[in-house]
Amino acid sequence: MITIDGSYGEGGGQMLRSALALSMVTGQAFTMHSIRANRSKKGLLRQHLTAVKAAQQICDAQVTGAELNSQDLVFIPNSIKNGNYHFDIGTAGSTTLVLQAILPALLMADGSSTVTITGGTHNQSAPPADFLELSFLPLLAQMGINVSLNIRKHGFYPAGGGELIVKIAPCHTLTPLHLQTRGEIQNAYAHSLICSLPIHIAERELHTVRQQMAWTDEQTAIKSIRAMGQGNVLLLMIADTQVTNVFSGFAEHGVSAEKVAALTCKEAQTFLNSQASVNEYLADQLLLPMALTGAGSLSTTQISPHCESNMAVIQQFLAIEFETKTIDRHTVGIVVKKK
Repeated sequence: MITIDGSYGEGGGQMLRSALALSMVTGQAFTMHSIRANRSKKGLLRQHLTAVKAAQQICDAQVTGAELNSQDLVFIPNSIKNGNYHFDIGTAGSTTLVLQAILPALLMADGSSTVTITGGTHNQSAPPADFLELSFLPLLAQMGINVSLNIRKHGFYPAGGGELIVKIAPCHTLTPLHLQTRGEIQNAYAHSLICSLPIHIAERELHTVRQQMAWTDEQTAIKSIRAMGQGNVLLLMIADTQVTNVFSGFAEHGVSAEKVAALTCKEAQTFLNSQASVNEYLADQLLLPMALTGAGSLSTTQISPHCESNMAVIQQFLAIEFETKTIDRHTVGIVVKKK
């Protein structure tokens, strides 16, 4: 049984999600202690517990420690079963992060699956559903993976009530992905999604984007949406011939619309000032599917502690290694190789 120290590096929930995914795919059992030890609220929160129980259902696993706030978990997988699944987080916890834990396994199932997940679709500190739709899934398609995503209902913190419907076709042979150099930029645009909040918030965000990014009115748009509660997210999309990188900023109490937009623009500008093909968050998401192929490469702006923790977990399950190389002071390369 693989033993994982959940306090390693940044010590967050990513380590648990990667461990669940790889345990199901490889059939290797694991035990994790000190789960999310470096977070203010330690142990399993609702979204992490939902991911554990979803994984348990998909592969009929034997599980010990699947309780709220638990910091210790034992997970012994069985065979993966395709099917129609519905998982309800019960809070505004991230639906996209629950999907992250179970998607690799369902790709290895014998047949197609449909997964419905309810909770939050647009959460701080998690990839928004638009990121999956516009950025992550198109790259998986380049690897031969056929996954479609429908944002049936939007859900913001704290109300939740969002719903994702994901259709997953089996894919037992993956094509390696190589994204070492950035393609030529073809499009750049921003959307401000807003629900039950004054429209001037979105207008001020996009005004700041036009100023800081030197974008035109035609490159920005307000999207009024319906959801259970209030919410606002600013999305900046930069599309080149290979990748659409998505940058997001969320409205917060006490933080001006201008500041939310300025911070999101700064993140996008950091990326544009580098030679990177993908931003640091997309790089982190791609590590596991690339590792499953045993090959692949990308360039990104930095290797975060989050990314390092993810690499450490992946290497406990798979006979691969990650080689990193500084390209310049703004760009780092990552190469996946079999040991």
